[in-house]
Amino acid sequence: LNGDNLYDPGAVDALFADGPTIGAVRVDDPSNYGVLSTRDGLVTDVVEKPTDPPTTLANAGAYAFPAEATAWLDVPASERGEHELTDVLARVVDEYEVGYVELDRWLDVGRPWELLAANEWKLGELDRELRGEVHEDADLRGSVVVEAGARVDAGVVVEGPALIRSGASVGPNAYVRGATLIGEDAEIGHGVELKNSVVGRGTHVAHLSYVGDSVLGRDVNFGAGTNVANLRHDGKAVEFTVKGERVSTGRRKFGVVAGDGAKTAINTSLNAGVKLSAGATTAPGETLTRDR
Repeated sequence: LNGDNLYDPGAVDALFADGPTIGAVRVDDPSNYGVLSTRDGLVTDVVEKPTDPPTTLANAGAYAFPAEATAWLDVPASERGEHELTDVLARVVDEYEVGYVELDRWLDVGRPWELLAANEWKLGELDRELRGEVHEDADLRGSVVVEAGARVDAGVVVEGPALIRSGASVGPNAYVRGATLIGEDAEIGHGVELKNSVVGRGTHVAHLSYVGDSVLGRDVNFGAGTNVANLRHDGKAVEFTVKGERVSTGRRKFGVVAGDGAKTAINTSLNAGVKLSAGATTAPGETLTRDR
């Protein structure tokens, strides 16, 4: 399985049942993917990012190969120092009758905002479980998981789905809305509102802040009064910088991406679609409208 894709377990079962097989997904625009050429229900070729796609079946990065295919990885590495799985795939297609399984649910998680979609998917499958320390005056609604070693303080409201990992603390008087993941040893403090976000391990949003529809890496620190905008006034999808170009996230609401170790000073305002690089900082009272 490709490590940056998300799969439904039932689809993986189908791959094993019918192998050798390739997982495929129907897409409207296959030109950005490897595309399967097929004949009589079998895969004849995989064409990378074609200008004239032979089908609308994109390679979903899930394979059931014959056992001997593992030996075919013992070849010289590419210029990037990697053994290319696509080389093995080409050989399997040449030497075997390879079928394909269409996946009903699949997600390519290659860009930051797609982490939110992945989070929404997987947290939506949670069952409520409270193993950590939850204050009697906290209000946890719906599918909320508090792992052992996590702490939820007085006055906190959590609307699931939400996952609070071991060592994390929330509150007092914080408001967490799903779908939200709070990583190990993270701190969400007094008067903080957190909505539909991914918060990395060891990250602190400790005082009087709003963070919505955002991805915060590890060991990020948001100073008191840091607020994130997550909505354009014109109602259009928020844009984000990818490889130096602004592209649409396809999301009406999207906040910021903060790299590992980024830090904001007190009363920082972050515009929708802003990226804070790893280790980036802001000045007190600063309004950030461009990536840093």
